[in-house]
Amino acid sequence: MALKDEFATRNFSIYGQWLGILSMILCFALGIANIFTFRPIIIVFSVITLCFSFVILFVEVPLLLRICPTSPTFDNLIRKISTNYTRAAAYGVMAVVVFLSCIDRTTSLLVPGIFLSFTGICYALAALKGQAFVGSKTLGGAGVAQMIV
Repeated sequence: MALKDEFATRNFSIYGQWLGILSMILCFALGIANIFTFRPIIIVFSVITLCFSFVILFVEVPLLLRICPTSPTFDNLIRKISTNYTRAAAYGVMAVVVFLSCIDRTTSLLVPGIFLSFTGICYALAALKGQAFVGSKTLGGAGVAQMIV
Protein backbone atom coordinates (compact mmCIF):
# COMPACT_ATOMS: atom_id res chain seq x y z
CA MET A 1 0.00 0.00 0.00
CA ALA A 2 1.48 3.31 -1.07
CA LEU A 3 1.40 6.44 1.02
CA LYS A 4 -1.40 7.84 -1.13
CA ASP A 5 -3.47 4.71 -0.51
CA GLU A 6 -2.87 4.97 3.24
CA PHE A 7 -4.23 8.52 3.31
CA ALA A 8 -7.23 7.44 1.22
CA THR A 9 -8.34 5.00 3.96
CA ARG A 10 -9.58 7.96 6.03
CA ASN A 11 -8.20 6.37 9.17
CA PHE A 12 -7.35 9.17 11.57
CA SER A 13 -4.56 7.15 13.19
CA ILE A 14 -2.62 7.31 9.90
CA TYR A 15 -3.09 11.08 9.83
CA GLY A 16 -2.03 11.22 13.47
CA GLN A 17 1.08 9.19 12.83
CA TRP A 18 2.23 11.43 9.99
CA LEU A 19 1.37 14.57 11.95
CA GLY A 20 3.39 13.03 14.79
CA ILE A 21 6.42 12.75 12.52
CA LEU A 22 5.95 16.37 11.46
CA SER A 23 5.58 17.35 15.13
CA MET A 24 8.80 15.50 15.94
CA ILE A 25 10.70 17.42 13.27
CA LEU A 26 9.29 20.73 14.48
CA CYS A 27 10.02 19.91 18.13
CA PHE A 28 13.60 19.08 17.27
CA ALA A 29 14.26 22.06 15.01
CA LEU A 30 12.52 24.70 17.09
CA GLY A 31 13.77 23.20 20.34
CA ILE A 32 17.32 23.75 19.14
CA ALA A 33 16.51 27.19 17.71
CA ASN A 34 15.06 28.43 21.00
CA ILE A 35 17.93 27.21 23.17
CA PHE A 36 19.99 30.19 22.07
CA THR A 37 18.25 32.81 24.17
CA PHE A 38 18.98 34.60 27.40
CA ARG A 39 15.70 33.64 29.06
CA PRO A 40 16.23 30.63 31.33
CA ILE A 41 12.58 29.52 31.24
CA ILE A 42 12.64 29.39 27.44
CA ILE A 43 15.85 27.34 27.56
CA VAL A 44 14.17 24.85 29.92
CA PHE A 45 11.14 24.51 27.65
CA SER A 46 13.43 24.16 24.62
CA VAL A 47 15.19 21.22 26.25
CA ILE A 48 11.84 19.67 27.18
CA THR A 49 10.66 20.10 23.59
CA LEU A 50 13.85 18.45 22.34
CA CYS A 51 13.21 15.50 24.66
CA PHE A 52 9.66 15.26 23.33
CA SER A 53 11.03 14.95 19.80
CA PHE A 54 12.95 11.81 20.73
CA VAL A 55 9.99 10.33 22.61
CA ILE A 56 7.79 10.92 19.56
CA LEU A 57 10.39 9.29 17.33
CA PHE A 58 10.29 6.09 19.38
CA VAL A 59 6.48 6.16 19.66
CA GLU A 60 5.86 6.63 15.95
CA VAL A 61 8.64 4.44 14.54
CA PRO A 62 8.37 1.16 16.50
CA LEU A 63 11.33 -0.44 14.76
CA LEU A 64 13.68 1.93 16.59
CA LEU A 65 12.86 0.32 19.94
CA ARG A 66 14.40 -2.86 18.63
CA ILE A 67 17.52 -1.48 16.99
CA CYS A 68 18.47 1.31 19.42
CA PRO A 69 20.00 0.41 22.78
CA THR A 70 17.48 1.69 25.31
CA SER A 71 16.64 0.66 28.83
CA PRO A 72 13.83 -1.82 29.51
CA THR A 73 12.04 0.86 31.55
CA PHE A 74 12.02 3.24 28.58
CA ASP A 75 10.90 0.44 26.25
CA ASN A 76 7.99 -0.43 28.55
CA LEU A 77 6.96 3.21 28.83
CA ILE A 78 6.94 3.66 25.05
CA ARG A 79 5.05 0.38 24.52
CA LYS A 80 2.29 1.62 26.84
CA ILE A 81 1.58 4.40 24.35
CA SER A 82 0.14 2.04 21.77
CA THR A 83 -3.59 2.71 21.47
CA ASN A 84 -5.32 5.71 19.97
CA TYR A 85 -6.53 6.83 23.41
CA THR A 86 -3.09 6.72 25.01
CA ARG A 87 -1.49 8.44 22.04
CA ALA A 88 -4.12 11.18 22.13
CA ALA A 89 -3.50 11.66 25.85
CA ALA A 90 0.29 11.68 25.42
CA TYR A 91 0.16 14.23 22.63
CA GLY A 92 -2.30 16.32 24.61
CA VAL A 93 0.03 16.41 27.61
CA MET A 94 3.01 17.27 25.40
CA ALA A 95 1.01 20.06 23.74
CA VAL A 96 0.01 21.56 27.09
CA VAL A 97 3.61 21.48 28.32
CA VAL A 98 4.85 23.16 25.15
CA PHE A 99 2.07 25.77 25.34
CA LEU A 100 3.20 26.55 28.88
CA SER A 101 6.38 27.95 27.34
CA CYS A 102 4.29 30.98 26.37
CA ILE A 103 3.99 31.96 30.03
CA ASP A 104 7.20 33.96 29.88
CA ARG A 105 7.14 35.06 26.27
CA THR A 106 5.61 33.86 23.03
CA THR A 107 8.25 32.13 20.94
CA SER A 108 8.33 29.82 17.96
CA LEU A 109 7.75 26.93 20.39
CA LEU A 110 4.10 27.75 19.83
CA VAL A 111 4.27 25.99 16.43
CA PRO A 112 5.18 22.54 17.81
CA GLY A 113 2.44 23.00 20.40
CA ILE A 114 -0.11 23.57 17.65
CA PHE A 115 1.05 20.53 15.68
CA LEU A 116 1.13 18.36 18.81
CA SER A 117 -2.47 19.45 19.42
CA PHE A 118 -3.50 18.52 15.87
CA THR A 119 -1.82 15.14 16.29
CA GLY A 120 -3.63 14.51 19.56
CA ILE A 121 -6.92 15.53 17.95
CA CYS A 122 -6.37 13.06 15.08
CA TYR A 123 -5.69 10.21 17.51
CA ALA A 124 -8.69 11.23 19.63
CA LEU A 125 -10.94 11.25 16.56
CA ALA A 126 -9.66 7.80 15.60
CA ALA A 127 -10.41 6.55 19.11
CA LEU A 128 -13.86 8.12 19.25
CA LYS A 129 -14.78 6.77 15.82
CA GLY A 130 -13.69 3.30 16.94
CA GLN A 131 -10.97 3.05 14.32
CA ALA A 132 -8.25 0.58 15.15
CA PHE A 133 -4.71 1.90 15.30
CA VAL A 134 -3.09 1.31 11.94
CA GLY A 135 0.59 2.06 11.62
CA SER A 136 1.89 3.39 8.36
CA LYS A 137 3.78 0.77 6.40
CA THR A 138 6.19 3.48 5.31
CA LEU A 139 7.22 4.02 8.95
CA GLY A 140 7.57 0.33 9.76
CA GLY A 141 4.07 -0.13 11.13
CA ALA A 142 3.38 -3.46 9.51
CA GLY A 143 5.16 -6.66 8.69
CA VAL A 144 8.54 -7.41 10.21
CA ALA A 145 8.77 -4.21 12.24
CA GLN A 146 5.56 -4.99 14.14
CA MET A 147 6.54 -8.61 14.75
CA ILE A 148 9.93 -7.90 16.29
CA VAL A 149 8.75 -5.14 18.61
